[in-house]
Amino acid sequence: MATLMQGVLRCCSRAQVSFRANLQIVRHVRALRRNPVRVIPPGGAVEDVKPVTRVPKQREEWAAAPRAPSAQHFQPGRGESKAEVKDEPQYERAAPGDKRLSKVVTIAKSKKFRDRHGQVLLEGRRLLEDALEAGALLKTLFFSRVDLLKELPTDKLKKAKLIKVKFEDVSMWSDVVSPQGLIGIFVRPDHSKINYPSSHQKYSVPLTLICDNIRDPGNLGTILRCAAGVGCTKVLLTKGCVDAWEPKVLRAGMGAHFRLPIITDLDWDNLGNYLTEDTRVCVADNFRCDASSEVQTIPKKASDYGWVSSNPRRVYGRKDDYDSNEDSDDESDEEHYIPDILVQDYNEPWASKPSALVIGGETHGLSLESLLLAERSDGRRLFIPVVPGIDSLNSAMAASILLFEGKRQLQSRNKTRKRDLNT
Repeated sequence: MATLMQGVLRCCSRAQVSFRANLQIVRHVRALRRNPVRVIPPGGAVEDVKPVTRVPKQREEWAAAPRAPSAQHFQPGRGESKAEVKDEPQYERAAPGDKRLSKVVTIAKSKKFRDRHGQVLLEGRRLLEDALEAGALLKTLFFSRVDLLKELPTDKLKKAKLIKVKFEDVSMWSDVVSPQGLIGIFVRPDHSKINYPSSHQKYSVPLTLICDNIRDPGNLGTILRCAAGVGCTKVLLTKGCVDAWEPKVLRAGMGAHFRLPIITDLDWDNLGNYLTEDTRVCVADNFRCDASSEVQTIPKKASDYGWVSSNPRRVYGRKDDYDSNEDSDDESDEEHYIPDILVQDYNEPWASKPSALVIGGETHGLSLESLLLAERSDGRRLFIPVVPGIDSLNSAMAASILLFEGKRQLQSRNKTRKRDLNT
């Protein structure tokens, strides 16, 4: 009997444990799953009713609201409303690993590519804006932020290919210390088709600048900027000068390329075609042959002499002043003899009529052709006095001094003529 009771109690305890487990499972069930209610129409056919999915009220309102058309090539970024995106020009995003920027920048920095394909590279908002206002044709624009496009003329960007790239990529291929995130590829502008500002005609003076063997990009860019500030009618670059559309020249020029005509790669035989018949050509000189001076030092190398040639015959201009006993490997020195050209201080009158100023490079100095051109036009060799011990001035600095002095003389002449006519 005792054995029977123990078996019954053991069975009850087992049933109680399993019952408690079932309660724990059912406790996590939130609601019963019911099948759809069957509806029996009068005809007797049974029709299943589809379950109705309830949508929150906020979702219903959002679904009923009209959606704005999405952009084709880009998505609005953070803080950009759909209305702002609609007014922005269409652009495309560069995919990861896209090497178009690196290829284009590398090629555009090559002079051979610029000459072959007729394209130049411009960087920075100010330079891009000047080029677009002057009518330069933009082919491709790389930018890092969408808001940078708002700083440029929107109507000028419609025909260009706009590509958004990372700022890190722009910084990698930029030559600027603090890049702005804008790099544009333009068709190389033609000086005869550029829309120069109206101020160029209003404030220009009959003064032309001729660059002779200027090979330093920084110097050439500074000289072009100075010529634009003076109001020169044009700038002529002879063969041997650095390319005026090199990125370093463009940065140093600060938009001067789009403010006055710059004619490049000229031969001396054709250079006279860009000057009027009454133009007097003067050359910038650094050495004055003064008979009263006891000590006269002539540097032996052109690089030491500065921005004027060190050939003694070019300096003195007389054959008798040159010692023929000196060693010379050039057998054709006799052909390089230059007749005497009057030397005068830069502040003495020399710009009484349309004039042209020749600035030589710091390495090779003035060419023989420039002196011959000055001789034919009854020109002068302009001398800038400096403190003894200073060999010469920088070519850009000398150009700025002479150009502004020429402008002062021309304006002074005009004032004197007006005064005489009024009296």
